[in-house]
Amino acid sequence: MLEFQDIKWELPGGEPIIKGISCKLDSRLTVITGPNGGGKTSLAKLIAGVEKPTSGKILFNGTDITDMDITERAKLGVSYAFQQPVRFKGLTVKDLLELAAGGQLGHSELCALLGKVGLCAEEYINREMNGALSGGEAKRIEIATVLARNAKLSVFDEPEAGIDLWSFARLVETFEEIRNGTTGSLVIISHQERILSIADEIVVVADGVIRTSGPREEVLPKLLGGEFTCRCPQRKGDSCK
Repeated sequence: MLEFQDIKWELPGGEPIIKGISCKLDSRLTVITGPNGGGKTSLAKLIAGVEKPTSGKILFNGTDITDMDITERAKLGVSYAFQQPVRFKGLTVKDLLELAAGGQLGHSELCALLGKVGLCAEEYINREMNGALSGGEAKRIEIATVLARNAKLSVFDEPEAGIDLWSFARLVETFEEIRNGTTGSLVIISHQERILSIADEIVVVADGVIRTSGPREEVLPKLLGGEFTCRCPQRKGDSCK
């Protein structure tokens, strides 16, 4: 279970981004949505340890992880896929997947992992994680590394970005498989209705605060009906849809 206790975070210059969030995320699949610039990605980075809150506490399965860095949180079972994947010159896709898994992977395991993100292992396992890969390819491979970790909590920041429709459909199926499995929980930052529709819980974040949260059956119809305008001062016209 993930718990936020009055979490606040501001930019180095003092501009507040997260303005006081308190909630418990204990569902198998939680989707955090809301307008651009509302604080969703910042919240994901706070979960992963990429950023540390200005004040407040973050608890993971009862352990205070507020001051832990990204490596310490990874050891506890928190995994994070960036919105913009990191490149690793000199490492092959196979190397990266095995590093994530913590050991050697057989050909069938590599095929299964890459197949979940719509890639053929034969074409990719020996390719380097460098600029030769397209943005969409790098994104899918990074998602595969998160899946390889089999973490207790996996955080995905807009996993649909840069992915074609067929691969996106396969990715949604993979998220459903994880949710219906016996271990591991997901927190996904997304605007996509298809991902929202498989959530157990939806959290709507706008202007640095939670506008509403609850079971998918309660929140999604309101989102689709335009009940929440969720407008941010910096980005007038955005909505939670």
